[in-house]
Amino acid sequence: VFKVLNVAEKNDAAKRISDILSGHQYQVRNGLSRFNKIYEFNYYMLGQNCSISFTSLSGHLLNYDFTGIYRKWYSCHPLSLFDVAVEKNVTENMVDIKRTLEREVRNSQALVIWTDCDREGENIGFEIINICRNIKSNIPVYRARFSEITDRSIKSACNNLQQPDQRVSDAVDVRQELDLRIGAAFTRFQTLRLQKVFPNTLADKLISYGSCQFPTLGFVVERYKAREQFQPEDFWKIEVVHTITQNEADGPITSTFSWKRNRLFNELACQVLYANCETPVVATVTNVSSRPRSRWRPLAMDTVELEKLASRKLRINAKETMKIAESLYTQGYISYPRTETNSFPKDFNLERLVQEQTSHPDWGGFASRLLGLNGGPQPRNGHKSDQAHPPIHPTKAAPHLTGNNARIYELITRHFLACCHRDAKGQETSVEIEVGGESFSVQGLMIIERNYLEVYHYDRWNGKIIAVYEIGDQFEPTDVRMTSGRTTAPLLTEADLISLMDKHGIGTDATHAEHIETIKQRMYVGLTNDQRFLPGELGMGLVEGYDLMGYAMSRPELRAELEADLRRICDGTANKNDVLQRHISTYRSVFQEAIQKADKLDEALSAYFGDATRVEGSNLLNPSGASPPVRPWGEGRGPGVLGSRGARPGTAAPRGGTREKRKMPTPAHPHPHSNENTPMCNCSEMAVVLTVRREGPNTGRQPQQNAGSGDRMCKCNIQAVQRTVQKDGPNKGRVFYTCDKPRAEQCGFFEWE
Repeated sequence: VFKVLNVAEKNDAAKRISDILSGHQYQVRNGLSRFNKIYEFNYYMLGQNCSISFTSLSGHLLNYDFTGIYRKWYSCHPLSLFDVAVEKNVTENMVDIKRTLEREVRNSQALVIWTDCDREGENIGFEIINICRNIKSNIPVYRARFSEITDRSIKSACNNLQQPDQRVSDAVDVRQELDLRIGAAFTRFQTLRLQKVFPNTLADKLISYGSCQFPTLGFVVERYKAREQFQPEDFWKIEVVHTITQNEADGPITSTFSWKRNRLFNELACQVLYANCETPVVATVTNVSSRPRSRWRPLAMDTVELEKLASRKLRINAKETMKIAESLYTQGYISYPRTETNSFPKDFNLERLVQEQTSHPDWGGFASRLLGLNGGPQPRNGHKSDQAHPPIHPTKAAPHLTGNNARIYELITRHFLACCHRDAKGQETSVEIEVGGESFSVQGLMIIERNYLEVYHYDRWNGKIIAVYEIGDQFEPTDVRMTSGRTTAPLLTEADLISLMDKHGIGTDATHAEHIETIKQRMYVGLTNDQRFLPGELGMGLVEGYDLMGYAMSRPELRAELEADLRRICDGTANKNDVLQRHISTYRSVFQEAIQKADKLDEALSAYFGDATRVEGSNLLNPSGASPPVRPWGEGRGPGVLGSRGARPGTAAPRGGTREKRKMPTPAHPHPHSNENTPMCNCSEMAVVLTVRREGPNTGRQPQQNAGSGDRMCKCNIQAVQRTVQKDGPNKGRVFYTCDKPRAEQCGFFEWE
């Protein structure tokens, strides 16, 4: 019997695909990892009847790291990290999965890769290939390409197996190596220096750097600075109100006419004009016009649009949105959610997908009417395609989903149906009048065909009834009023931030949510009560420090250039080694200058953390008995989020003086079992103790037994959990407390035992 080993990226995907191919008749046995089962069945593949073994990974098997002593913080000057050797190793928690692959491939005649069909998935596929070919060098390898886990898509992929794409995998290798070298060099430099420069505040803080997270932080800082420099101005405007009953059946109709000048920033000038309008005057209709109006239906949905809509309309953050979307995809409810495509192919079977929704109690009737339209579903397509996946769409009905899973599925489904329908149609009437020498206008709207709006309640386009007027009509206004307001400059929302990242090429559709989550977890930014981003004191200081050096590290150009080069590697127009060496050289030069101008970083941060202790660059390699930090910024104090009374950007506080800082708000209602000794996370919940197993000075360290410490609470006002550091390093095995919520919802609380 011809045996074929099949490997998916996650166990849920392996199980679901096995269920489809086996007709629900698979057998299950354990792999060496208890989380990754092996599903066995017979199936016709590669032109013959085959015995199928289907197993899975749990994401990347391998991870880039420095070799030997260079993994240690004080082993070399951080500049050396741009040149020392790196290697790919199996991560500690993936060893059992690797052993399973090695065992299973020995008795297999072919290998089929079923990882996600994006860059990361292709790279993970080559990790599988390399491990298996170390055991069986000549085993044939095939790649299954699919965009949804449905019967039709999976069986089609099985019948059209292809070759894996080495170029796409190479692009990921380049990105991973650059992220390691750049991130490690700058993180060690920042951390080791700033520990010594600000020992009272940053003595044991990990101050990380990432070439995507820094531009992301930069957008937040840039908007904050623009807002701080923005000078709010009071303005005044005039409105004319006319209420009339023209038909007893309709009752009174009120029309509010807006000023053609819009607004004035001089109150006295506005009062003079208002006085002319306020005295008993007659309004004269000077123009009446009517024209058809359309409200465009949404474009086909890509990942960026999904993240933005979920954030704006559902108040679900991007990280949680993508987690839910991945789950819906794995269960076969939606297509692959990581796509840059917003245009359906011409031969795409839209009717079948719409038909799947006709039985739904909320939008089934709309789906049926859509199928009955002349021409059927006609999507509004954009102009983007990643040549790998179609736009995000539902693949089957999902009547039993609950909570946010149901809300995300509903958003995707309503968006898809709306996209395939027709634009809304209306007729707009515009009336212009003159009062006291000033011009005013009002617009009325009659909705003629709601079309896509019937299903897409995320859009609002309401009719507005106004009275019927004709040119030359005169009337006495019901009211003429002068109102005031003030100009504002809002901070960034998550949707705004994602739009900026997408526009400037920071990360990809698959990584935007991760980069935003990183700067939140690092406490470089915080969120206001209305979920807008504020930079933290450390985030602001770092950005200002690098800006003072003359290198706009927080600007998007450097990372955007890399993302463009990675795309060129994928399409074969750039060599991976050339790209790697060019970007290493660029960042090495930036790093060398950063070391020479490190006092600029000290100067910027002293505005937030007080006087800087003078440190020479050579002292970076003098640990003085200290261990590298692992505590993220924010532990032991509220994340220093800037407010209008915080340290102003670009200014230093007086020497020896005090500075007022705004902290994140504390919980209004403390946990009933908490006391002043209780460690709290930033959600107002008790922290939990987790153990340092990584080799180093804290290996095997156990929690201190302190009967008087009380329950540990994080700032979510729930009990924290105890965890242990698993990652290799000086704090492996060390115990700490953290928030017990799912990672995407954690408050960022952290405290060592």
